[in-house]
Amino acid sequence: MDFVRAKVNVTSRNIIPSKSTDLSNTTVIPFSAPPLSRYENQKRRDWNTFCQYLRNHHPPLSSFSLCSSVHVLEFLRYLDQFGKTKVHNQNCPFFGVLNPPSPCLCPLRQAWGSLDALIGRLRAAYEEHGGNPEMNPFGTRAVKLFLRDVRSFQSKSRGISYEKKRKRSRNQKIVTVGEVQSNNTLPRV
Repeated sequence: MDFVRAKVNVTSRNIIPSKSTDLSNTTVIPFSAPPLSRYENQKRRDWNTFCQYLRNHHPPLSSFSLCSSVHVLEFLRYLDQFGKTKVHNQNCPFFGVLNPPSPCLCPLRQAWGSLDALIGRLRAAYEEHGGNPEMNPFGTRAVKLFLRDVRSFQSKSRGISYEKKRKRSRNQKIVTVGEVQSNNTLPRV
């Protein structure tokens, strides 16, 4: 932590920065960095959670270089127990129903979007903590396939489409209602 020395004017209670070496009437004020963004705070919390999971792993991992996609997948499955999203089993009568009419006993799981965002934050945190980007266990093919399978199953289970919206090409012209009426060659009745 950096410190700034400031001379305190006792009568007006103003703090005046001082470059003098006189320390008799000087207060040390801690200089703090600006607060972290919401994303940075979440990334730090996610990283700490993952590190705690690895420390509690049996056998415990002594180094992040020993961490592989297998550990990441185990972590994601472990997090499923804390989920809040109802994911219907295939034998449930509400499988594929968007808004089921009554409750069922299907488990609550982590939503695909939450897992996808979590992996993105952990991938960035791994590299920030000195991990090799080419050896990043959060960016492996196995993790990407797992996320794709979770997305696919949850979309079928909950009756939600996760299809990407297609962008219009630049050549397509947007036609207004007024243009359609003025260009209409059929006689009005």
